[in-house]
Amino acid sequence: MMVKTATIEDILICHLAWCGVAARMINLMLTTCTSDERQAAIANAHDAQELHAGLRADDACISPKFLYDALGSKLFEAICELPEYYPTRTEAEIFERHGAEIARVAGLGTTLIDLGAGNCAKAAKLFPLLQPAQYVAVDISSEFTHDALARLRQRFPQIAMEALGMDFSNRFELPDLVRAERRLFFYPGSSLGNFTPEDAQAFLARLRAQCGPDGGILIGIDLAKDKATLDAAYDDALGVTAAFNLNILRHVNRLVDADFDIRQWRHHGFYNTARGRIEMHLEARTPQEVHWRGGARRFEAGDCIHTENSYKYQQADAIKLLERSGFEATRVWTDPQRWFAVIHAQAISP
Repeated sequence: MMVKTATIEDILICHLAWCGVAARMINLMLTTCTSDERQAAIANAHDAQELHAGLRADDACISPKFLYDALGSKLFEAICELPEYYPTRTEAEIFERHGAEIARVAGLGTTLIDLGAGNCAKAAKLFPLLQPAQYVAVDISSEFTHDALARLRQRFPQIAMEALGMDFSNRFELPDLVRAERRLFFYPGSSLGNFTPEDAQAFLARLRAQCGPDGGILIGIDLAKDKATLDAAYDDALGVTAAFNLNILRHVNRLVDADFDIRQWRHHGFYNTARGRIEMHLEARTPQEVHWRGGARRFEAGDCIHTENSYKYQQADAIKLLERSGFEATRVWTDPQRWFAVIHAQAISP
């Protein structure tokens, strides 16, 4: 009798099924990756170098950008629908309640540059209000974004649209196809928190340098709140966040020919009160040695790989951060509980 070898997708499906996720959600999230994606996932030299350095560091780490391959992007979509994950619905309520005013402040006919666009759903809801002259969807997972943009072009044929597959967390330059006039960077969600405060300032300053005349930013800020709410948001009862975090090992295996056994790791997410940030780690269940192209490391049971931080800000601190980066906050909108803020800031003339 032939025994079928379990794939990483099978393991993730079993993990979610064990946690009680409905089969419909599993099928939506865990479609087997296409051969095109597998070929496109071959690591470039920079990614390989970055992964090697992180895995060999005293405190092993993997950049959170590697969470977002095509499968990871689908898993994150599912996370956004979870009852524990408040940022998406809270931010959506702010845009729904204050959308008209946000459009008046941000202005019509901008070049809307959506950073970490994913399925482009957040920006698309603002199209009728902002009426952008051009929409540019920027995401590290270009295949995922291209598919979303193809559907949006049919719904909004009057808007010029472009998709850019790039890692905008490091230094980047927008190509000439992006209009220089009235650039409005759109950075919703809590992604700014993935940077340390120092790196966040450097990142925002890079955006400021590419704003051009009359440019600005519309950004989401996850505000500081109680530990119980934050812990639940990043370690949900169904285990979808766990699958999302574990999937990073699957992605690393593909990028640098590593041999991580996803079954030998567990998700650990918690709010570090002293540092004001969520931390996500993967903890080794057993002693093991992992190999990848150009390197290897032994992990003992209980050793961790740090995969993500998510800093939470006081509103005043977020405004100061924008100011230090070359922006001037013009308006702040929050929800009644003050869990989340959307800030529009104008680029300050040099």
